[in-house]
Amino acid sequence: MKEFPNDKEILNSFNDPDTKEQAFTTLIKKYQEKTYWHIRRMVVDHDDANDVMQNVFIKIWNHLGSFREQSQLFTWIYRIATNECLSFIEKQKKRNATSLNDVAQNLENKIKADKGFDANKLEWKLQLAIQQLPEKQRIVFNLRYFDEMPYEEMSRVLETSEGALKASYYHAAKKIEDFILNH
Repeated sequence: MKEFPNDKEILNSFNDPDTKEQAFTTLIKKYQEKTYWHIRRMVVDHDDANDVMQNVFIKIWNHLGSFREQSQLFTWIYRIATNECLSFIEKQKKRNATSLNDVAQNLENKIKADKGFDANKLEWKLQLAIQQLPEKQRIVFNLRYFDEMPYEEMSRVLETSEGALKASYYHAAKKIEDFILNH
């Protein structure tokens, strides 16, 4: 695994006009994979995830100079990515004039359309179960289960109390367990 400069070094380089672009390229290389999978789990489709990710990195480029370092850079990036995903899903709902349930059904159909889809495999059941969750529970479950994000950091990303996040995760995990056992 490639070693990257620490966030402070990246930020210092970004704030220097001579090294700004190189610093941003380093930031992208350091965080693009984690950011992509966070986005992909929320929007499901690869092309949609790439579109959202492009918007995320444009926002990062535009606002990194004013990043106040009140949180970790990674936490800040996740907050931007989460907000962009939610905006994307909201735009889909409005464009299609559909309910959130219809959007969830659409995401489920995208999962089933994947050429490797096998409803009997646990990982596919898990993906389908996740799509059945309410939006907030889905985000909390993804951050905790896949990204192993501590509740404290998740609290900063989602601007919600740790107790509420723990409850959301518990309910999400219970719903996923019920879905997997009954399908």
